[in-house]
Amino acid sequence: MTTKLSFKDINITFKKHPVTNDLVVSRDASAIKQALTNLLLTNKGERLFNPRYGSSIRSYLFEPLDYGTAAQIQANIVYTINKFEPRVDLESVVVNPNYDNNGFEVEMVYTIDGIDAPPTAVDFFLERTR
Repeated sequence: MTTKLSFKDINITFKKHPVTNDLVVSRDASAIKQALTNLLLTNKGERLFNPRYGSSIRSYLFEPLDYGTAAQIQANIVYTINKFEPRVDLESVVVNPNYDNNGFEVEMVYTIDGIDAPPTAVDFFLERTR
């Protein structure tokens, strides 16, 4: 007999449910996606009691916009997810510089352990904000 794992987390928007007035909850795939986003956008040292948690991908945004920096960002993403998010198996991470928009396009494909679902693709754009 197989058991299906279920994941849930508080939604990062902190909106309240219209009926129960509780915080809205993210479940399964959306909870994992939110956890990955939080993990990658958390700088190392931001969590007081876990200063090693997070990634340093933001520090690469002021480096040269080239494939060398893209490879460093890719390696950092793979390392961070493998170390801090045991619920997912990364299938691929592709980082490409976007010279027109001065940033990096990131595409991740992963599967969620314990859930019988096709691989999930997440695309996002990293750019300087200052």
